[in-house]
Amino acid sequence: MSSDADTSILEKETIPTSAKIAFGASSLASMLLSGIGLGGALTYFYNIIYLLDEYWLNLGFTLFIVWNAVNDPILGFLEDRTKTRWGRRIPYLRFGAPIYTLLFCLIWFPFAAPGSQLSLFLNFLIILYAFDTVYSMIGLITYSLPAEMAISSRARSNLMVYGAIASAMGTLLTFLIPDLLLTGADAPPLELFVIVMVILGIVSGVILFVSSYFIREKKYTQMEEPLTYKESLVETFKNKPFLIFEGSNFSWLIAQYILINGVFYYLDFVLELQGFMSLLPLIIFFLMIFITTPIYSKLIDRYPLKKVFLFILIFTGITFLVHFFIGWVFSSAVIGMFMLGIGFGGYFVTNQLIVAETIDFDEVRTGKRRETSYSGVNALITKPAVSLGPVLFLWIINEFGFSNDIANLNRTFNQTLDFIYISQSASAQLGIMIAFTIIPAIFILIAALLIAFFPLTGEEWIQQKVELEKTHKQKEVEYLKKLEEEGKL
Repeated sequence: MSSDADTSILEKETIPTSAKIAFGASSLASMLLSGIGLGGALTYFYNIIYLLDEYWLNLGFTLFIVWNAVNDPILGFLEDRTKTRWGRRIPYLRFGAPIYTLLFCLIWFPFAAPGSQLSLFLNFLIILYAFDTVYSMIGLITYSLPAEMAISSRARSNLMVYGAIASAMGTLLTFLIPDLLLTGADAPPLELFVIVMVILGIVSGVILFVSSYFIREKKYTQMEEPLTYKESLVETFKNKPFLIFEGSNFSWLIAQYILINGVFYYLDFVLELQGFMSLLPLIIFFLMIFITTPIYSKLIDRYPLKKVFLFILIFTGITFLVHFFIGWVFSSAVIGMFMLGIGFGGYFVTNQLIVAETIDFDEVRTGKRRETSYSGVNALITKPAVSLGPVLFLWIINEFGFSNDIANLNRTFNQTLDFIYISQSASAQLGIMIAFTIIPAIFILIAALLIAFFPLTGEEWIQQKVELEKTHKQKEVEYLKKLEEEGKL
Protein backbone atom coordinates (compact mmCIF):
# COMPACT_ATOMS: atom_id res chain seq x y z
CA MET A 1 0.00 0.00 0.00
CA SER A 2 1.23 3.51 -0.78
CA SER A 3 1.38 6.06 2.04
CA ASP A 4 -0.14 9.53 1.81
CA ALA A 5 3.36 11.00 1.96
CA ASP A 6 4.43 8.90 -1.00
CA THR A 7 1.40 9.59 -3.20
CA SER A 8 1.71 13.33 -2.52
CA ILE A 9 4.80 13.23 -4.75
CA LEU A 10 2.54 12.40 -7.67
CA GLU A 11 -0.27 14.71 -6.59
CA LYS A 12 2.05 17.75 -6.49
CA GLU A 13 3.43 17.26 -9.99
CA THR A 14 2.71 20.24 -12.26
CA ILE A 15 3.50 21.30 -15.82
CA PRO A 16 3.96 24.99 -16.78
CA THR A 17 1.04 26.47 -18.70
CA SER A 18 3.34 27.58 -21.52
CA ALA A 19 4.49 23.97 -21.99
CA LYS A 20 0.87 22.75 -22.02
CA ILE A 21 -0.10 25.30 -24.65
CA ALA A 22 2.97 24.42 -26.73
CA PHE A 23 2.09 20.73 -26.52
CA GLY A 24 -1.49 21.45 -27.59
CA ALA A 25 -0.36 23.73 -30.43
CA SER A 26 2.14 21.21 -31.78
CA SER A 27 -0.50 18.44 -31.56
CA LEU A 28 -2.93 20.66 -33.48
CA ALA A 29 -0.43 21.45 -36.23
CA SER A 30 0.72 17.86 -36.62
CA MET A 31 -2.87 16.58 -36.60
CA LEU A 32 -3.88 19.07 -39.30
CA LEU A 33 -1.09 18.07 -41.66
CA SER A 34 -1.25 14.33 -41.06
CA GLY A 35 -5.06 14.18 -40.86
CA ILE A 36 -5.51 15.84 -44.24
CA GLY A 37 -2.29 14.57 -45.84
CA LEU A 38 -2.84 10.92 -44.88
CA GLY A 39 -6.59 10.84 -44.22
CA GLY A 40 -9.86 11.00 -46.06
CA ALA A 41 -9.05 14.10 -48.11
CA LEU A 42 -6.07 12.32 -49.68
CA THR A 43 -8.20 9.32 -50.65
CA TYR A 44 -11.07 11.48 -51.93
CA PHE A 45 -8.71 13.80 -53.84
CA TYR A 46 -7.04 11.02 -55.81
CA ASN A 47 -10.12 8.77 -56.14
CA ILE A 48 -12.89 11.24 -56.93
CA ILE A 49 -11.11 14.35 -58.25
CA TYR A 50 -8.19 12.74 -60.11
CA LEU A 51 -10.06 9.49 -60.90
CA LEU A 52 -7.40 7.11 -59.61
CA ASP A 53 -9.11 3.72 -59.48
CA GLU A 54 -9.79 1.99 -56.14
CA TYR A 55 -7.50 -0.86 -57.22
CA TRP A 56 -4.46 1.44 -57.46
CA LEU A 57 -5.32 3.21 -54.21
CA ASN A 58 -5.60 -0.08 -52.38
CA LEU A 59 -2.30 -1.26 -53.87
CA GLY A 60 -0.62 1.97 -52.75
CA PHE A 61 -1.95 1.66 -49.19
CA THR A 62 -0.90 -2.00 -49.09
CA LEU A 63 2.69 -1.22 -50.16
CA PHE A 64 2.64 1.63 -47.67
CA ILE A 65 2.29 -0.95 -44.86
CA VAL A 66 5.73 -2.33 -45.74
CA TRP A 67 7.32 1.12 -45.60
CA ASN A 68 5.83 1.82 -42.19
CA ALA A 69 7.22 -1.44 -40.89
CA VAL A 70 10.72 -0.15 -41.67
CA ASN A 71 10.91 3.57 -40.96
CA ASP A 72 8.97 4.09 -37.71
CA PRO A 73 10.93 1.78 -35.33
CA ILE A 74 14.24 3.03 -36.72
CA LEU A 75 13.26 6.68 -36.36
CA GLY A 76 12.00 6.08 -32.82
CA PHE A 77 15.23 4.36 -31.84
CA LEU A 78 17.38 7.15 -33.33
CA GLU A 79 15.34 9.83 -31.57
CA ASP A 80 15.88 8.14 -28.20
CA ARG A 81 19.64 8.10 -28.86
CA THR A 82 19.80 11.75 -29.96
CA LYS A 83 22.00 13.98 -27.81
CA THR A 84 22.06 17.72 -28.56
CA ARG A 85 22.17 20.95 -26.61
CA TRP A 86 18.46 21.30 -27.37
CA GLY A 87 17.64 17.83 -26.05
CA ARG A 88 16.43 14.62 -27.66
CA ARG A 89 13.06 15.81 -29.06
CA ILE A 90 13.23 19.53 -29.80
CA PRO A 91 15.55 19.43 -32.88
CA TYR A 92 13.17 17.17 -34.78
CA LEU A 93 10.20 19.47 -34.14
CA ARG A 94 12.13 22.66 -34.88
CA PHE A 95 14.07 21.67 -37.99
CA GLY A 96 11.63 19.10 -39.35
CA ALA A 97 8.76 21.61 -39.52
CA PRO A 98 9.80 23.28 -42.85
CA ILE A 99 10.24 19.91 -44.58
CA TYR A 100 6.88 18.75 -43.22
CA THR A 101 5.24 21.85 -44.72
CA LEU A 102 6.89 21.46 -48.13
CA LEU A 103 5.89 17.81 -48.57
CA PHE A 104 2.32 18.52 -47.43
CA CYS A 105 1.99 21.18 -50.12
CA LEU A 106 3.37 18.86 -52.81
CA ILE A 107 0.58 16.32 -52.15
CA TRP A 108 -1.91 18.58 -53.95
CA PHE A 109 0.18 19.07 -57.09
CA PRO A 110 0.14 15.68 -58.87
CA PHE A 111 2.49 15.51 -61.85
CA ALA A 112 0.01 13.31 -63.77
CA ALA A 113 -3.27 14.26 -65.43
CA PRO A 114 -6.61 13.05 -64.04
CA GLY A 115 -7.36 9.48 -65.11
CA SER A 116 -3.71 8.59 -65.90
CA GLN A 117 -3.77 5.50 -63.72
CA LEU A 118 -0.15 4.32 -63.60
CA SER A 119 1.37 7.82 -63.45
CA LEU A 120 -1.06 8.89 -60.75
CA PHE A 121 -0.36 5.72 -58.80
CA LEU A 122 3.40 6.40 -58.85
CA ASN A 123 2.77 10.00 -57.81
CA PHE A 124 0.49 8.84 -54.99
CA LEU A 125 3.00 6.27 -53.75
CA ILE A 126 6.06 8.56 -53.82
CA ILE A 127 4.41 11.44 -51.99
CA LEU A 128 2.80 9.05 -49.50
CA TYR A 129 6.20 7.54 -48.64
CA ALA A 130 8.01 10.88 -48.39
CA PHE A 131 5.35 12.72 -46.41
CA ASP A 132 4.81 9.85 -43.97
CA THR A 133 8.54 9.65 -43.20
CA VAL A 134 8.60 13.25 -41.96
CA TYR A 135 5.24 12.82 -40.26
CA SER A 136 6.67 9.81 -38.40
CA MET A 137 9.71 11.81 -37.34
CA ILE A 138 7.50 14.50 -35.77
CA GLY A 139 4.48 12.40 -34.85
CA LEU A 140 6.54 9.93 -32.79
CA ILE A 141 7.55 12.85 -30.59
CA THR A 142 4.16 14.54 -30.20
CA TYR A 143 2.58 11.15 -29.43
CA SER A 144 5.11 10.37 -26.70
CA LEU A 145 5.30 13.83 -25.07
CA PRO A 146 2.75 13.10 -22.27
CA ALA A 147 5.01 10.29 -21.06
CA GLU A 148 8.04 12.56 -21.45
CA MET A 149 6.60 15.63 -19.70
CA ALA A 150 4.90 14.01 -16.66
CA ILE A 151 4.75 10.80 -14.60
CA SER A 152 1.44 10.97 -12.71
CA SER A 153 -1.90 10.19 -14.34
CA ARG A 154 -3.24 13.41 -12.82
CA ALA A 155 -0.62 15.66 -14.44
CA ARG A 156 -0.78 13.74 -17.68
CA SER A 157 -4.57 13.93 -17.90
CA ASN A 158 -4.39 17.67 -17.25
CA LEU A 159 -1.84 17.97 -20.05
CA MET A 160 -4.02 15.84 -22.32
CA VAL A 161 -6.93 18.26 -21.93
CA TYR A 162 -4.82 20.63 -24.03
CA GLY A 163 -3.71 17.83 -26.33
CA ALA A 164 -7.17 16.33 -26.75
CA ILE A 165 -8.86 19.66 -27.47
CA ALA A 166 -6.11 20.54 -29.95
CA SER A 167 -6.28 17.12 -31.60
CA ALA A 168 -10.06 17.30 -31.79
CA MET A 169 -9.89 20.79 -33.29
CA GLY A 170 -7.30 19.58 -35.78
CA THR A 171 -9.40 16.55 -36.66
CA LEU A 172 -12.49 18.75 -37.03
CA LEU A 173 -10.65 20.96 -39.51
CA THR A 174 -9.40 17.90 -41.41
CA PHE A 175 -13.06 17.04 -41.94
CA LEU A 176 -14.56 20.51 -42.43
CA ILE A 177 -12.02 21.99 -44.84
CA PRO A 178 -12.18 19.15 -47.40
CA ASP A 179 -15.95 18.86 -46.90
CA LEU A 180 -16.40 22.57 -47.69
CA LEU A 181 -13.88 22.85 -50.50
CA LEU A 182 -13.60 19.39 -52.04
CA THR A 183 -16.79 17.33 -51.74
CA GLY A 184 -20.33 17.67 -52.99
CA ALA A 185 -21.91 18.90 -56.20
CA ASP A 186 -21.66 22.50 -55.00
CA ALA A 187 -17.91 22.37 -54.26
CA PRO A 188 -15.97 25.50 -55.33
CA PRO A 189 -13.24 25.36 -58.00
CA LEU A 190 -10.40 22.97 -57.15
CA GLU A 191 -7.87 25.83 -57.24
CA LEU A 192 -9.34 27.29 -54.05
CA PHE A 193 -8.84 24.00 -52.20
CA VAL A 194 -5.20 23.84 -53.32
CA ILE A 195 -4.53 27.45 -52.23
CA VAL A 196 -6.03 26.74 -48.81
CA MET A 197 -3.85 23.63 -48.46
CA VAL A 198 -0.70 25.64 -49.13
CA ILE A 199 -1.67 28.30 -46.57
CA LEU A 200 -2.58 25.60 -44.04
CA GLY A 201 0.76 23.87 -44.54
CA ILE A 202 2.74 27.06 -43.97
CA VAL A 203 0.79 28.08 -40.86
CA SER A 204 1.10 24.60 -39.33
CA GLY A 205 4.84 24.55 -39.96
CA VAL A 206 5.25 27.90 -38.19
CA ILE A 207 3.23 26.62 -35.20
CA LEU A 208 5.45 23.54 -34.89
CA PHE A 209 8.60 25.64 -35.11
CA VAL A 210 7.50 28.16 -32.46
CA SER A 211 6.11 25.46 -30.12
CA SER A 212 9.50 23.77 -29.99
CA TYR A 213 10.81 26.69 -27.89
CA PHE A 214 8.33 26.06 -25.06
CA ILE A 215 8.01 22.27 -24.82
CA ARG A 216 9.88 20.78 -21.86
CA GLU A 217 11.65 17.43 -21.86
CA LYS A 218 13.72 15.48 -19.35
CA LYS A 219 17.27 16.26 -20.48
CA TYR A 220 18.84 14.03 -17.83
CA THR A 221 17.85 11.05 -20.01
CA GLN A 222 20.76 11.97 -22.30
CA MET A 223 23.10 10.74 -19.55
CA GLU A 224 21.70 7.21 -19.74
CA GLU A 225 23.53 4.57 -21.74
CA PRO A 226 20.94 3.59 -24.38
CA LEU A 227 20.07 0.05 -25.36
CA THR A 228 21.20 -1.27 -28.73
CA TYR A 229 18.60 -1.46 -31.48
CA LYS A 230 18.20 -5.21 -31.02
CA GLU A 231 17.99 -4.92 -27.22
CA SER A 232 15.45 -2.12 -27.58
CA LEU A 233 13.17 -4.20 -29.80
CA VAL A 234 13.48 -7.29 -27.60
CA GLU A 235 12.68 -5.39 -24.39
CA THR A 236 9.76 -3.63 -26.03
CA PHE A 237 8.18 -6.89 -27.16
CA LYS A 238 8.68 -8.35 -23.68
CA ASN A 239 6.39 -5.66 -22.29
CA LYS A 240 3.09 -7.54 -21.93
CA PRO A 241 0.90 -4.51 -21.00
CA PHE A 242 2.24 -2.72 -24.08
CA LEU A 243 1.35 -5.64 -26.36
CA ILE A 244 -2.17 -5.81 -24.92
CA PHE A 245 -2.61 -2.11 -25.54
CA GLU A 246 -1.23 -2.43 -29.07
CA GLY A 247 -3.75 -5.12 -29.98
CA SER A 248 -6.52 -2.89 -28.71
CA ASN A 249 -5.11 0.21 -30.37
CA PHE A 250 -4.73 -1.58 -33.71
CA SER A 251 -8.42 -2.49 -33.71
CA TRP A 252 -9.48 1.01 -32.72
CA LEU A 253 -7.37 2.66 -35.44
CA ILE A 254 -8.93 0.55 -38.18
CA ALA A 255 -12.30 1.88 -37.05
CA GLN A 256 -10.99 5.44 -36.72
CA TYR A 257 -9.52 5.52 -40.22
CA ILE A 258 -12.68 4.06 -41.67
CA LEU A 259 -14.50 6.97 -40.02
CA ILE A 260 -11.97 9.52 -41.29
CA ASN A 261 -12.07 8.20 -44.86
CA GLY A 262 -15.71 7.17 -44.97
CA VAL A 263 -17.38 10.25 -43.51
CA PHE A 264 -17.10 12.17 -46.80
CA TYR A 265 -18.76 9.30 -48.67
CA TYR A 266 -21.41 9.00 -45.95
CA LEU A 267 -22.36 12.69 -45.98
CA ASP A 268 -22.13 12.99 -49.75
CA PHE A 269 -23.74 9.77 -50.98
CA VAL A 270 -25.98 8.48 -48.16
CA LEU A 271 -27.33 11.61 -46.53
CA GLU A 272 -26.77 13.54 -49.80
CA LEU A 273 -26.11 16.78 -47.92
CA GLN A 274 -24.84 19.94 -49.54
CA GLY A 275 -23.31 23.18 -48.23
CA PHE A 276 -23.71 24.03 -44.56
CA MET A 277 -26.02 21.07 -43.95
CA SER A 278 -23.15 18.70 -44.73
CA LEU A 279 -21.12 20.39 -41.98
CA LEU A 280 -23.75 20.17 -39.26
CA PRO A 281 -23.25 16.46 -38.35
CA LEU A 282 -19.49 17.05 -38.14
CA ILE A 283 -19.94 20.18 -36.02
CA ILE A 284 -22.14 18.24 -33.59
CA PHE A 285 -19.63 15.37 -33.48
CA PHE A 286 -16.73 17.66 -32.57
CA LEU A 287 -18.75 19.89 -30.28
CA MET A 288 -19.31 16.84 -28.08
CA ILE A 289 -15.58 16.09 -28.14
CA PHE A 290 -14.79 19.61 -26.90
CA ILE A 291 -17.49 19.44 -24.20
CA THR A 292 -16.56 16.00 -22.86
CA THR A 293 -12.75 16.39 -22.87
CA PRO A 294 -12.48 18.19 -19.48
CA ILE A 295 -15.16 15.87 -18.07
CA TYR A 296 -13.06 12.80 -18.89
CA SER A 297 -10.04 14.47 -17.29
CA LYS A 298 -12.04 14.79 -14.04
CA LEU A 299 -13.18 11.17 -14.30
CA ILE A 300 -9.55 10.03 -14.50
CA ASP A 301 -8.89 11.88 -11.24
CA ARG A 302 -11.68 9.88 -9.55
CA TYR A 303 -11.58 6.48 -11.24
CA PRO A 304 -8.82 4.12 -12.42
CA LEU A 305 -7.60 4.94 -15.92
CA LYS A 306 -8.28 1.41 -17.16
CA LYS A 307 -11.95 1.51 -16.16
CA VAL A 308 -12.51 4.87 -17.85
CA PHE A 309 -10.79 3.67 -21.03
CA LEU A 310 -12.77 0.42 -21.11
CA PHE A 311 -16.06 2.29 -20.72
CA ILE A 312 -15.14 4.56 -23.63
CA LEU A 313 -14.43 1.62 -25.93
CA ILE A 314 -17.64 -0.25 -25.11
CA PHE A 315 -19.78 2.88 -25.39
CA THR A 316 -18.29 3.85 -28.77
CA GLY A 317 -18.62 0.33 -30.23
CA ILE A 318 -22.29 0.13 -29.29
CA THR A 319 -22.90 3.63 -30.66
CA PHE A 320 -21.54 2.62 -34.08
CA LEU A 321 -23.99 -0.30 -34.13
CA VAL A 322 -26.89 1.97 -33.25
CA HIS A 323 -25.83 4.43 -35.96
CA PHE A 324 -26.35 1.78 -38.65
CA PHE A 325 -30.06 1.81 -37.84
CA ILE A 326 -30.59 5.52 -37.22
CA GLY A 327 -28.01 7.08 -39.55
CA TRP A 328 -29.93 6.88 -42.82
CA VAL A 329 -31.74 10.21 -42.48
CA PHE A 330 -30.45 13.55 -41.30
CA SER A 331 -32.78 14.02 -38.31
CA SER A 332 -31.62 10.87 -36.53
CA ALA A 333 -28.10 10.84 -37.99
CA VAL A 334 -27.21 13.88 -35.88
CA ILE A 335 -28.10 11.86 -32.75
CA GLY A 336 -25.65 9.15 -33.79
CA MET A 337 -22.90 11.71 -34.48
CA PHE A 338 -23.66 13.29 -31.09
CA MET A 339 -23.06 9.96 -29.33
CA LEU A 340 -19.96 9.16 -31.39
CA GLY A 341 -18.51 12.53 -30.36
CA ILE A 342 -18.88 11.53 -26.70
CA GLY A 343 -16.94 8.32 -27.34
CA PHE A 344 -14.16 9.87 -29.39
CA GLY A 345 -13.76 12.69 -26.88
CA GLY A 346 -12.86 10.14 -24.23
CA TYR A 347 -10.49 8.31 -26.53
CA PHE A 348 -8.57 11.49 -27.36
CA VAL A 349 -7.96 12.05 -23.63
CA THR A 350 -7.11 8.51 -22.53
CA ASN A 351 -5.30 6.79 -25.40
CA GLN A 352 -1.90 8.42 -24.88
CA LEU A 353 -2.25 8.06 -21.11
CA ILE A 354 -2.55 4.29 -21.45
CA VAL A 355 0.55 4.01 -23.64
CA ALA A 356 2.41 6.28 -21.18
CA GLU A 357 1.65 3.75 -18.44
CA THR A 358 3.30 1.01 -20.49
CA ILE A 359 6.39 3.21 -20.97
CA ASP A 360 6.55 3.72 -17.20
CA PHE A 361 6.37 -0.04 -16.77
CA ASP A 362 9.26 -0.45 -19.19
CA GLU A 363 11.37 1.96 -17.15
CA VAL A 364 10.60 -0.04 -14.01
CA ARG A 365 11.91 -3.13 -15.84
CA THR A 366 14.90 -1.70 -17.75
CA GLY A 367 15.84 1.53 -15.95
CA LYS A 368 15.76 3.37 -19.31
CA ARG A 369 13.40 6.06 -20.57
CA ARG A 370 12.48 5.16 -24.17
CA GLU A 371 9.42 7.14 -25.25
CA THR A 372 10.07 7.37 -28.99
CA SER A 373 11.30 3.78 -29.21
CA TYR A 374 7.86 2.81 -27.97
CA SER A 375 6.21 5.29 -30.33
CA GLY A 376 8.16 3.71 -33.19
CA VAL A 377 7.11 0.17 -32.34
CA ASN A 378 3.57 1.43 -31.76
CA ALA A 379 3.65 2.79 -35.31
CA LEU A 380 5.16 -0.46 -36.62
CA ILE A 381 2.23 -2.41 -35.18
CA THR A 382 -0.60 0.06 -35.74
CA LYS A 383 0.32 1.95 -38.92
CA PRO A 384 -1.02 -0.94 -41.04
CA ALA A 385 -4.40 0.04 -39.59
CA VAL A 386 -3.99 3.43 -41.30
CA SER A 387 -3.92 1.53 -44.61
CA LEU A 388 -6.30 -1.29 -43.70
CA GLY A 389 -9.06 1.11 -42.69
CA PRO A 390 -9.42 2.84 -46.09
CA VAL A 391 -8.62 -0.40 -47.98
CA LEU A 392 -11.44 -2.21 -46.18
CA PHE A 393 -13.83 0.69 -46.67
CA LEU A 394 -13.07 1.07 -50.39
CA TRP A 395 -13.26 -2.69 -50.98
CA ILE A 396 -16.67 -2.99 -49.32
CA ILE A 397 -18.27 -0.04 -51.13
CA ASN A 398 -16.81 -1.26 -54.42
CA GLU A 399 -18.32 -4.72 -53.85
CA PHE A 400 -21.70 -3.08 -53.25
CA GLY A 401 -21.54 -1.15 -56.54
CA PHE A 402 -20.23 2.30 -55.63
CA SER A 403 -19.37 4.39 -58.74
CA ASN A 404 -16.86 7.23 -58.65
CA ASP A 405 -17.96 8.12 -62.20
CA ILE A 406 -21.34 9.19 -60.80
CA ALA A 407 -19.60 11.22 -58.09
CA ASN A 408 -17.43 12.98 -60.66
CA LEU A 409 -20.39 13.64 -62.99
CA ASN A 410 -22.19 15.45 -60.18
CA ARG A 411 -19.20 17.71 -59.65
CA THR A 412 -18.80 18.30 -63.39
CA PHE A 413 -22.43 19.29 -63.83
CA ASN A 414 -22.16 21.74 -60.96
CA GLN A 415 -18.99 23.35 -62.32
CA THR A 416 -20.79 24.00 -65.65
CA LEU A 417 -23.71 25.51 -63.69
CA ASP A 418 -26.06 22.87 -65.08
CA PHE A 419 -26.87 21.24 -61.74
CA ILE A 420 -28.02 17.63 -61.85
CA TYR A 421 -27.55 15.29 -58.88
CA ILE A 422 -27.39 11.57 -59.63
CA SER A 423 -27.71 9.36 -56.56
CA GLN A 424 -25.64 6.27 -55.92
CA SER A 425 -27.60 3.01 -56.09
CA ALA A 426 -29.41 1.69 -53.01
CA SER A 427 -26.89 -1.17 -52.93
CA ALA A 428 -23.96 1.27 -52.93
CA GLN A 429 -25.54 3.27 -50.10
CA LEU A 430 -26.00 0.07 -48.09
CA GLY A 431 -22.34 -0.75 -48.67
CA ILE A 432 -21.28 2.67 -47.41
CA MET A 433 -23.40 2.25 -44.26
CA ILE A 434 -22.04 -1.23 -43.53
CA ALA A 435 -18.46 -0.07 -44.05
CA PHE A 436 -19.00 3.14 -42.07
CA THR A 437 -20.80 1.69 -39.01
CA ILE A 438 -20.90 -2.12 -38.65
CA ILE A 439 -17.23 -2.73 -39.41
CA PRO A 440 -15.94 -0.04 -36.99
CA ALA A 441 -18.29 -1.36 -34.29
CA ILE A 442 -16.81 -4.84 -34.57
CA PHE A 443 -13.23 -3.60 -34.34
CA ILE A 444 -13.87 -1.27 -31.40
CA LEU A 445 -15.62 -3.99 -29.38
CA ILE A 446 -12.61 -6.24 -30.05
CA ALA A 447 -10.44 -3.40 -28.70
CA ALA A 448 -12.54 -3.32 -25.53
CA LEU A 449 -12.21 -7.08 -25.05
CA LEU A 450 -8.42 -6.86 -25.25
CA ILE A 451 -8.07 -3.90 -22.89
CA ALA A 452 -10.02 -5.82 -20.24
CA PHE A 453 -6.79 -7.78 -19.68
CA PHE A 454 -4.61 -4.65 -19.21
CA PRO A 455 -2.79 -5.20 -15.87
CA LEU A 456 -1.38 -1.75 -14.93
CA THR A 457 -3.92 -0.66 -12.34
CA GLY A 458 -4.43 -0.80 -8.57
CA GLU A 459 -2.40 0.13 -5.46
CA GLU A 460 0.68 -1.93 -6.31
CA TRP A 461 1.10 -0.12 -9.61
CA ILE A 462 0.58 3.28 -7.96
CA GLN A 463 3.41 2.52 -5.52
CA GLN A 464 5.72 1.56 -8.38
CA LYS A 465 5.00 4.91 -10.04
CA VAL A 466 5.78 6.71 -6.77
CA GLU A 467 9.20 5.05 -6.66
CA LEU A 468 9.72 5.91 -10.31
CA GLU A 469 9.12 9.61 -9.66
CA LYS A 470 11.64 9.52 -6.78
CA THR A 471 14.17 8.02 -9.19
CA HIS A 472 13.49 10.78 -11.71
CA LYS A 473 14.13 13.48 -9.14
CA GLN A 474 17.43 11.86 -8.17
CA LYS A 475 18.48 11.68 -11.83
CA GLU A 476 17.66 15.35 -12.27
CA VAL A 477 19.95 16.22 -9.35
CA GLU A 478 22.76 14.10 -10.83
CA TYR A 479 22.29 15.76 -14.22
CA LEU A 480 22.56 19.25 -12.72
CA LYS A 481 25.70 18.25 -10.82
CA LYS A 482 27.23 16.98 -14.05
CA LEU A 483 26.47 20.26 -15.82
CA GLU A 484 27.95 22.18 -12.92
CA GLU A 485 31.16 20.11 -13.04
CA GLU A 486 31.43 20.77 -16.78
CA GLY A 487 30.78 24.50 -16.33
CA LYS A 488 27.57 24.32 -18.38
CA LEU A 489 25.02 25.00 -15.65
